[in-house]
Amino acid sequence: MSTPLRSYTFVGAGAIGGTVAHALAKAGHEITLVDTDASHVEAIRTDGLRIRAVDGTDDVVRVAHAYTPEEYPTDVAAIDRAVISTKSQHTRDAAQWVAPRLAESGYVVSLQNGHNEPVIAAEVGSDRVVGAFVNIFTDYLEPGVVSFGGAGALAVGLPDGGAPDARALEVAADFRRYGDVVSTANVGGYRFAKRGFGGILGLTTLVDAPMAEIVDANRDLAAAVAVESTEVAIRAGITLESFDAYEPYAFRADAPADVRDAALDRLVTWLAGQPKDRSGVFRDIAVRKRPTERGLLDDGYAALADQHGLDTSFTAELFALLGRISVGELDFSPTHLDSLRSLLNTKREN
Repeated sequence: MSTPLRSYTFVGAGAIGGTVAHALAKAGHEITLVDTDASHVEAIRTDGLRIRAVDGTDDVVRVAHAYTPEEYPTDVAAIDRAVISTKSQHTRDAAQWVAPRLAESGYVVSLQNGHNEPVIAAEVGSDRVVGAFVNIFTDYLEPGVVSFGGAGALAVGLPDGGAPDARALEVAADFRRYGDVVSTANVGGYRFAKRGFGGILGLTTLVDAPMAEIVDANRDLAAAVAVESTEVAIRAGITLESFDAYEPYAFRADAPADVRDAALDRLVTWLAGQPKDRSGVFRDIAVRKRPTERGLLDDGYAALADQHGLDTSFTAELFALLGRISVGELDFSPTHLDSLRSLLNTKREN
């Protein structure tokens, strides 16, 4: 039996939103795109939404409608399913735009990086929000065009956990047009696990070189940043979820060395096989010349670390370096890895 066709309104049609919207539109779902970039919207209207493969070929689909927020008609039906896929820092604006246009039985999916569901809930109500975890390797390339960066994990569930309801199940079923999407009772466990993986990607962003090469050559640093986040989760009683080639429990502090090495081998192999060889943060800084994504909410990580007496200074220093690079205070350089290794050695001596 085939999956019924449904309508979705994507608010944010960049890398993540554009990728999933493309898959749904190709499958026949009625897709409306809303984006603040007028040139992107116009290109989609004129030439379609394009996913560009590694060989430069484009897979083009037509969507039902594409608008800027200001152009959105006032005489259309209320939105049944909204998908917010903006950068975290734009979540509140997107939710405020959606709220008065949402149908009485409508709901909003947060298809974003970060912990944004509470921001959306404040505008539309907590009972009208579906959460998602996303690890899609993709980039916005130019108006109307998003890159294929390799398949990545996507999980759908309720923001506060618990068995997925009918809405979460239907979203997961539809999003499988993109790839291997799972419905889960533990969106938070995926998201917290991505702290370690994100830290490893952050490490690779300090240098202008392929991700797999940096991780392979700096396994001690990659393990150190992953261990910090995994230990915070273990002490706090958070159940972590594995995704793609990242296995968070291989980075618990007492993991056997051979288990950790094997996990790093698998991660390096997976990264090396991805068409995209630089992180999204790297592209934001080096190509698009803009600061990296900023989360709206503190998800309590630092407080949990303090509560359990855990030292997360290595991760803090890593992201401090990234922040300085993102605003132009520092350049990409292997010397940042040297300074992190010095910090790691000092921590071990103490």
